[in-house]
Amino acid sequence: MDYAVTAGSDLCIITAGARQVAGESRLDFLGRNVALFRKIVPPLVEHSPDGILLVVSNPVDVLTYVAWKLSGFPPNQVIGSGTNLDSSRFRFLIADHLDVNAQDVQAYIIGEHGDSSVALWSSISVGGVPILSFLENRQIPYEKQTLENIHKEVVNGAHEVIKLKGYTSWAIGCLVASLARSILRDQRRIHPVSVLAKGFHEIDGGDVFLSLPALLGRGGVHGVTNIHMTEEIGRLRSSAKIMLEVQDQLRV
Repeated sequence: MDYAVTAGSDLCIITAGARQVAGESRLDFLGRNVALFRKIVPPLVEHSPDGILLVVSNPVDVLTYVAWKLSGFPPNQVIGSGTNLDSSRFRFLIADHLDVNAQDVQAYIIGEHGDSSVALWSSISVGGVPILSFLENRQIPYEKQTLENIHKEVVNGAHEVIKLKGYTSWAIGCLVASLARSILRDQRRIHPVSVLAKGFHEIDGGDVFLSLPALLGRGGVHGVTNIHMTEEIGRLRSSAKIMLEVQDQLRV
């Protein structure tokens, strides 16, 4: 491929990735993707040294870390699509359960884009009203198991789509277009995307990329919101630990 055609790009979106084959270990699968990124990232950086890298390939958090290490970019210039789609599905399912419009629901899934993702129950609001107050006002019983089932449905959503048609495309395509608009038009919108999470919410132990609500604009990541958490913070740190253990095996 002639990467010279990408010269001077403001935003480079990476969707390339190897598919996991039957019987292949997660480490071998990741190794093939790292090898692919070693061919893709350096020439993109060479031709667009001031551009933003947006990684969509899965497993997105680890590969965003790999792209960051290979690029030599500051962390604000490397972003992963992360749990942006998960959060959108989360809002839709909550809205469907409460019989309200999804645009009036503010809710985030953070952490890993995968099984250890964290639903931020304590910060959900509907029309600006905290979720518990909304349920009380509408005389809707608080059922923790129902909410947990919604989170499970979000986590299993992509697996179900892949099972039915073999791949995902439309939903992630629409959400990546939204991320691109926020960056290129300097909209300063907040999206739950994969960013360098070290130092936030007492995450330490190494450089790790996880999804957190981040302010996006022409400069990439302009900041991470200090969102309220209760018991979720322990789950977020566990998610970070899982990612670090995987990264340590890659030796990028």
